[in-house]
Amino acid sequence: MEIDGIFSALIIGLVVGALGRLVVPGKQKLKIWVTLLIGVVAALLGTLVASLLGVAETRGVDWIELALQVALAAVGVAAISGAAGKQG
Repeated sequence: MEIDGIFSALIIGLVVGALGRLVVPGKQKLKIWVTLLIGVVAALLGTLVASLLGVAETRGVDWIELALQVALAAVGVAAISGAAGKQG
């Protein structure tokens, strides 16, 4: 992977993580780097799931893939913020 691919993954991960955070109700006390990490992982997993379902390559915007990524990010944000809330 080249530097522009890494940079693109970080930007997409940040957007997906932020959207996932918006979907989860309530306030989450997560650091920005945790949101970024959740977003990058959710983007990668969402792309993998979309590929397995055969909906990763569509004409125009890949709305199904994006919805999968945001849903996975929301699950990740809820799980991490819930786990962090129980510890402290």
